[in-house]
Amino acid sequence: MTTPEIPGIPGTTLFDGRLARKGYALNRMCYSFNDAANRAAFVQDEDAYCARFGLNDTQRAAIRARNVLQLIDAGGNVYYLAKFAGIFGLDVQDLGAQQTGMTKDAFKAKLAAYAH
Repeated sequence: MTTPEIPGIPGTTLFDGRLARKGYALNRMCYSFNDAANRAAFVQDEDAYCARFGLNDTQRAAIRARNVLQLIDAGGNVYYLAKFAGIFGLDVQDLGAQQTGMTKDAFKAKLAAYAH
């Protein structure tokens, strides 16, 4: 079952209560990355770290794939996912680029165009 999209904004997933419940373990794990020791533990053994937080198979596959759209579909909230992405030196613009299927530079240019 895929997540509902916001009408009129193709590709934008509605993060509602159902999705929040679905992604609770994933978001809880990502929140733990505020602590450097937890980031190191994840890097040392990703699967054990995911198991510690009770991630399901879909969530674990999305983590392994480093795929933002799969992570969102698995209940991930972009604000928590940014903590996960930070482990790999990625920022929110990297996530936005992946969500839109654009390069980071193209995504940044599109954002800049809206600012004018």
